[in-house]
Amino acid sequence: MKTKKQNADFLHVGRKLLDWYKIHGRELPFRKTNDPYKIWICEIIFQQTRIEQGLNHYRNFIERFPDVQTLAEAETDEVLLYWKGLGYYSRALNLHKASLQIINDFNGVFPVDYDHILQLKGIGKYTAAAISSICFGKKNAAVDGNFYRVLSRLFADDFDISNSKAFDYFSELALKMMPENEAGHFNEAMMDLGSEICKPKNPKCESCPLNKDCIAFNLGKISGFPVKTKKVKPTDLDLYYSFVEYNGQFLVRQRKDDFIWKKLFEFPVEIPADWQLFVVKQKTIAHKLTHKNLSIQMSHVVLESQDIFTEFAHGNGFSIITYEESHQKSFPKPLENYLKDYYENKSLMR
Repeated sequence: MKTKKQNADFLHVGRKLLDWYKIHGRELPFRKTNDPYKIWICEIIFQQTRIEQGLNHYRNFIERFPDVQTLAEAETDEVLLYWKGLGYYSRALNLHKASLQIINDFNGVFPVDYDHILQLKGIGKYTAAAISSICFGKKNAAVDGNFYRVLSRLFADDFDISNSKAFDYFSELALKMMPENEAGHFNEAMMDLGSEICKPKNPKCESCPLNKDCIAFNLGKISGFPVKTKKVKPTDLDLYYSFVEYNGQFLVRQRKDDFIWKKLFEFPVEIPADWQLFVVKQKTIAHKLTHKNLSIQMSHVVLESQDIFTEFAHGNGFSIITYEESHQKSFPKPLENYLKDYYENKSLMR
């Protein structure tokens, strides 16, 4: 299907969107500021977290790390701790690295230019466009999944959003709709429309301020857009862990800065062969990552000798901690859930 966007009055549609946004825009704490640091934090948090789920995390993170300097001076483990519960911990690691870039490369001042913002670790085209438009009034379209969905439906445009050129293609389209000096508000309006009205499933087309202009809606073909043909097939990955316990304490070690779950804490992966005698329980945990299906074989090992327990810990770089102390460390979600379930059930059995 060829797009019919050439017949649309782009700016007229853009102004209708802004009129709707001024009345119906969401009341969010980070919309009361144009501080690029706070906008940056909120954009990273809400990339893969729903607003209602992430607001408390945002408030807590900003309270502990109110500016770039504070974040840069913090220890990595503490940054990960304040990210706990959000998942995708690489985002927190990148935030910390980028804060050091700002201190070292930009004299502690958040960069203004889009290209300079794009140089920061963990910041892509969408985030750079959002910050530059909202904070500095730069005319950049913050194209994300909401933009793809709204624009492809609005103009019945079958450009494949999995195409590597999709961001630039839909950016050009959005810029034609964007009224002058309204870049930040326009981007936020598109985010709200996509999140609240033009949803992936069961969109609220009757309530949409652009339904009269929406070609897909008027053709009755909303479900056909956006077009996405390329899908990344997840790979299977088997992992093996042993939860090694002695007298209410257990062993953990921090992962390295490579592969999955960077810098998070984990249980022992390999144990001496004769410890199989002390395995009291085994279970398999299924867990999905973005491009991986994990199958985690978990063995619960209860040792009877403190000497063996501490000798193994000291010889292999493990820390000995209690469940209460584990709250101050960041674990991959399936390991965190294992700990929680085990100690809650243990408590109920007392």
